[in-house]
Formats: sequence, C-alpha cells, structure tokens
Amino acid sequence: MTVKLFYKDVYLTSFETTIIKKDYDESHRPYVLLNETAFYPTGGGQPHDTGKINDINVLDVVEVEGELRHYVESLPLHENKAFCCINWERRFDHMQQHAGQHILSAAFENTFGYKTISFHLGKDICTIDLEISDIKEIELNQIEAECNAVIRGNKPIMTKWITEEELSEYTLRKKLSVREHIRLVIIPDFDYNGCGGTHPKSTGEVSSLKIISWEKHKSHIRIQFVCGNRVLGLLHDKNKVIMVLTSKLNAPQEKMIEAADRLLENNKELHSKIEELTSQLIQYEAKSLSLEGQHINGVKLISTIYNHRSIKELQNIAREIVAKENDHIVILISDNQDKLQLVIARSEDVNLNLQLLLNEVLPAINGKGGGKPSFVQGGGDKLLTAAELLQRFVNVITN
Repeated sequence: MTVKLFYKDVYLTSFETTIIKKDYDESHRPYVLLNETAFYPTGGGQPHDTGKINDINVLDVVEVEGELRHYVESLPLHENKAFCCINWERRFDHMQQHAGQHILSAAFENTFGYKTISFHLGKDICTIDLEISDIKEIELNQIEAECNAVIRGNKPIMTKWITEEELSEYTLRKKLSVREHIRLVIIPDFDYNGCGGTHPKSTGEVSSLKIISWEKHKSHIRIQFVCGNRVLGLLHDKNKVIMVLTSKLNAPQEKMIEAADRLLENNKELHSKIEELTSQLIQYEAKSLSLEGQHINGVKLISTIYNHRSIKELQNIAREIVAKENDHIVILISDNQDKLQLVIARSEDVNLNLQLLLNEVLPAINGKGGGKPSFVQGGGDKLLTAAELLQRFVNVITN
C-alpha cells in the first residue's frame, strides 16, 4: 500500500522514495508504483497531479484496485530510487478551485438550502450543479459576496480522519459515500464535508471567487465559477478584450454597450439595404435572361451556367422568370469547383414534370435533389462539366 504523503503535507513539492513496481497496463501504458507518494490521483472531482519521477514526465495518476499508479512517458530501466517533484502551479490551482467549491456549495446550502449534487474541476472553468430548477441573479450576487467574505476572513481549513461511530458529532453537508477511512474537510462554523481532495490551510489562500455564468442543465442549475489565480487570469483576458473593443468602437468602457448597439443597428440597416439591392439586381438579371434563350417544342428554354453562385440566388432568379413569363423553362447551374448545383423551374402553363427530369439526369453526377413538378433543385459531384450536364437536361426535354 503506497503511503499518501499528500494527506500528511499538502504543500510537499519534492520527495525521495523507492520504486516498488514497474509494469504496463492492458493498454500497454507504462506505470510505476512508489513506496510513498505526494502525487494526488484523479478522484472526487479533482484532476490528478503531474510532475516528474527521475526526470521522466508523470502523465497521469490513478488508483486502480488498491494500486496508486503513476503513468509515465517511459519506464526507468535500472533505477529503484525515485526522485520526484510535483507540478506545484497545477496542484495549488486545484487546491484553490476545490476549496472554493466547498465555500460556494456551503454558501448556497447555508443561505438558501440549495444542495450541490455534482462538481467538476475543469482546466479553465469549474462547475457545480444545484438541485434546483431556477435561480435569480440577485441570489447569485449575494452568494458570491458571502463567499468572498469567507475568503477574506481567512478561516482555517482543517482535515480530520474519523470513524463511522464519530459521525454523529458532525453536521455534514452531504451524505458520505464511504464507511471507512472517513476524511472530513472542515471550515469551522461554516462547512463540514467528507472529502478526499487537496485544499489549502486557510480560506485566504483561495484568494477570490467569481461566478461567471449559470445555465439550465437538464432539470438542474449549473453554476460556472473560478477561484484564485484563475480570477486574475480571467480579468486579464477580459481586460485585453475591452481594450481592443475600446479602440475598435472608439468608445470608453462605460459607453461600450451603447456603441455596440449603434453598430448593430447600423449593420441591420445595411443588411436590409443589401437585401433590397440584391432583390433589384436579381429582378434585372431575370429580365435580361428572359430576353435570351431558345425555343424548343413550343416553350422557351432559358439556361445559364454560373461560377460559385449560391443556390438561394439561383432559386430567386428562376422564380422571378417563371412568375412573370409564360411558356418558359429555366435551367440554372452553378459550377462550384468539385460540385455542381442546379435549379430548374417552369411556368405553370408548361406541361412537364421536372421531378422526373431531375431523377433521369442526376444519377450521372451521383446527385441528390427534389422539389415539386414545377420547381426542383439538386446537386452532385463534378463527374461531368457544367456544360455537359446542361446538355443532358436539354436532350431529355427535346426528346
């Protein structure tokens, strides 16, 4: 059984010990077992530690069937002695986030009776899920203020090993999942909770807590938050964004929303104007096309090949022509590098089922399409040139 040094001294960053086993798991990943370790394994919502053993990177730490496995880049071939160091920046970050979660969950339960049902310590963001279906912003603001007051109060964070018989002496925030080797994490007069994770010795080391956002997740409310150095990182990133936007919008921070609203309104007006001009252009284009074409079997065939034209524009042009002209068939094809797209339309007085026409020709380009007898669209691979595809449609119409 590996001695867990992280429970004796959470601030231990380097140590020497002996390697008691070197092996590969079922996926042929190399790992070692140590006589004692300060590497924390994944568990209880907290990720594993990283670091080095004899200058070899520790990639993962997992407890498997009583073995505390340190997965490494490669096995040390000859050494039995292990010189180990912990990635302290990662460890302390996890300590801050995990302690912050205890404070946040306790504040929600103590103030509003909202219970935490899950916790996730992510690389950038932490989350808790609350056993409620809705929450108000005023409640979140109050809880955030309470958490930071507890942090500023620099309350001690204590750990204690107890037996099941001693549980009656404590009012725990949630039911324990174990009956042996019970470890409590205690913030006196604020939170009593069973936990196997790593935490700093006082709430002051959490530094600060910021609720970032919240959302409905299934039937619960998910709270996103960060603590400690992550708050500074978040502030740094947001400040960079604000500085860039201040320059681009030519407005100070306090007037940025107003400037953004003006920009969005201007963009909306421009978009509307573009749509209007595009519509006029399509009408003009459709009118010009209707003057061209060839007469086949008593109808006028309008056909054109475009390069990289959107299917929506093809549809609009075709609709504009057949809505205003009788005895017309329109075939519009867009050549899009390795794909061909097309729209075919007819006037209501033309007796031709365009769905049958489409089904007869599209297999030549492994195409798919659909529509109704008077209007269809489709596309496929460029197994023919656009001109060859157009000619096949013309041949079917003339025959």
